[in-house]
Amino acid sequence: MKLEEGVSVIEAILFAHGDPIEADKLSSAAGVDRDTAEKLLQLLEDRYESVSSSLTVMRLGDSYQLVVKADFSDYVRAALETRKMTPLSPAAMEVLTIIAYNQPVTKGFVEHVRGIDSSSVVNSLVEKNLLEEAGRLDVPGKPIAYKTTPAFLRCFQLSSLDELPPLPDSDGQVSFDEILITSTEPDAESEENEVSEENTDTEQ
Repeated sequence: MKLEEGVSVIEAILFAHGDPIEADKLSSAAGVDRDTAEKLLQLLEDRYESVSSSLTVMRLGDSYQLVVKADFSDYVRAALETRKMTPLSPAAMEVLTIIAYNQPVTKGFVEHVRGIDSSSVVNSLVEKNLLEEAGRLDVPGKPIAYKTTPAFLRCFQLSSLDELPPLPDSDGQVSFDEILITSTEPDAESEENEVSEENTDTEQ
């Protein structure tokens, strides 16, 4: 392995790992001994300094981590805050409405109501801690059921699910033109009530 290639290998491992990685684990992953790994780390740091990079290699005890220099922390914080305040997509709001009024329900139920594959939207809402698994239904295949979380209540300023507006349809079916989608959408001016949509759904 050439020197420059070794530096790039170390950089790739640090970037992909994200969290601090122990020196022995880093050297093993790079296929070099520990002394060589530490030399490559220093060369990587020198590379960053030579181009005035915003990145630097931080040593934390016996571990290393690729981090942003303190001088750039305000810019990173602003970017993360902007992402945090991005409201949910209409598709995500629609899925939340269906599950909130009918929980616990499966992805299949959601897809039946919407008439479109909704797995990615449900998974995204689970990642955002707005939905969680509620066990498996006692039916063939034992599909996973989903329900809303306490975080859902906080985001929509609800004390309990009992505070959801009543459904207009007497048969209890969801009617998207008249219910929760608009009345419980997070306030665009309230940071506390807005939820990150990191993986914006492309459905119309």
